[in-house]
Amino acid sequence: MEINKSLVKTAFFLSLLASPLILSAQTARDEIHENILRSASNHMAYVAPTEPLTAAPKGYEPFYISHYGRHGSRWLLGDGDYSRIISTLRKAASQDKLTETGKRFLLDMERFYPCTINRLGDLTSVGERQHHGIGKRMTEHFPEVFKDDAQVDARSTVVIRCILSMEAECEEIMAFNGKVKMHNDVSEAFQYYLNQNWDGKVRDASKGRYDIIDRYKNKYTHPDRLMSTLFSDPQYVKDSINASSLMRSIFYVTTNMQSHDTDIDFYPLFTEEECYDMWKYRNIEWYLGYGPAPQTKSVMPFSQRNLLRNIIHTADTVVGNRKFNGATLRFGHEVCVMPLACLLELDSCGRAVSDLDHLEDYWVNYRIYPMAANVQLVFYRPKKGNGDILVKALLNEKEATMPVKTDMYPYYKWSDLRDYYTKKLDDFEK
Repeated sequence: MEINKSLVKTAFFLSLLASPLILSAQTARDEIHENILRSASNHMAYVAPTEPLTAAPKGYEPFYISHYGRHGSRWLLGDGDYSRIISTLRKAASQDKLTETGKRFLLDMERFYPCTINRLGDLTSVGERQHHGIGKRMTEHFPEVFKDDAQVDARSTVVIRCILSMEAECEEIMAFNGKVKMHNDVSEAFQYYLNQNWDGKVRDASKGRYDIIDRYKNKYTHPDRLMSTLFSDPQYVKDSINASSLMRSIFYVTTNMQSHDTDIDFYPLFTEEECYDMWKYRNIEWYLGYGPAPQTKSVMPFSQRNLLRNIIHTADTVVGNRKFNGATLRFGHEVCVMPLACLLELDSCGRAVSDLDHLEDYWVNYRIYPMAANVQLVFYRPKKGNGDILVKALLNEKEATMPVKTDMYPYYKWSDLRDYYTKKLDDFEK
């Protein structure tokens, strides 16, 4: 018996080593310098995975997928995100205070800005392609789930970009098997779990993050070099420009340009180290607002407790039905899928980190919630006879560790996971 326990512990430890969020060959600094687009945090465009998935355990087959996905790449949400920068640059240009680089930047912003009119927050063509790819790979990796008269229930928040993301994935499923019984629904009635508002302990804990965020925002914003690149008069910058705010605003637009099919690229305005610093404070900001940060009492992931309850309850309705195969697809936002990954404790998403200056050694936002980020729980059952229901977790289509022991990573017993998560939710709500 002791030998078996040792083997289980060893297998569990090895499964942790396999996690890209717990041990990575590269630091976040290395990864950002390798691909500067990673500095975009939640604006990072989805990258289709290339890692192969582990084959099903012998005698098992997938029959159900429980999913939550973020909408794909989108336009920025506010007109001011673009217009405030243009207004600031135009004012400086009127006083002949822009450098040649500043003038070119203003022209590019003015060239792009008309495209944003009446498109704020909309899904882009890049975002649509992301979800077509996810839906297609879902059917390729798990054809058993969508065979014959599979039942697919797809629901979205009431936001258009989420609805269109849902439609893109469902189109791929119907293209794979036109006999699928597809049900799509959008309603305010689903908002309580698809896009739950902060309340109670979560809302109260969130108030403690602002001073910390401001401290790190100031610590990692260094605008002097960029201002000298854009403006020809240092005294004008000192008297008329909020340099730190302008730098962050420009970087915000810069990071989201990868959401579009365009030749405009503002990243050359920044050095690699500036991009890394701007990402670093955003990593802290998101961790405090939605991650298991001890600075916000480690309760922020419980903002998605209704969503996890829904995942558990929905699974309960299908796992005992030997004739069922299909999927539950849910579509929403990064402020849901990211804390859900933390609540599920996928890889190191649930890690509590007290030293925020070294947060990136344990918790990296762009690995969790790029545009079109998704969590898929894939359920397996024996092909013949009775046996344990097994579950594999995919975070952005990559196999992830889960917080219970297993001797068959990446597969876990659903009964163990269900007990663990139910107790976790019950303890929070007592």
